[in-house]
Amino acid sequence: MGIKGIDHIVVRVKDLEAAVEAYRKILDMEPRRTSSDALKAEQAFFDLPNGTAVELIMPTDPASPLAGPLEKRGEGIHSIAFAVDDRKKTAADMAGRDVRMLGEAFVHPGAAHGVLVQLLDG
Repeated sequence: MGIKGIDHIVVRVKDLEAAVEAYRKILDMEPRRTSSDALKAEQAFFDLPNGTAVELIMPTDPASPLAGPLEKRGEGIHSIAFAVDDRKKTAADMAGRDVRMLGEAFVHPGAAHGVLVQLLDG
């Protein structure tokens, strides 16, 4: 199938500062911060020594694609991104096994018990 490992995990939060403080205590490290105009969100990345990351993300606009899931499901794991050898081939293989896909990069949350699964070349 070509899955190599976890690239990053995304956690939806209502209060980025409170979440950063909690994860700072848990992980004993400082995050890298950024914002995304496309996602209409603020982000904090805790880059782990093994190359994976925990991303905390807070929507800043009701039109953010994260606002609906945050409202509907609350805070928690939003997505898991897997590094794969070949994203298109892995997505096609999954679709061939009747996994519900969203394009060639995502497994529908309904197929993964409420978690959006992302496929990343890498």
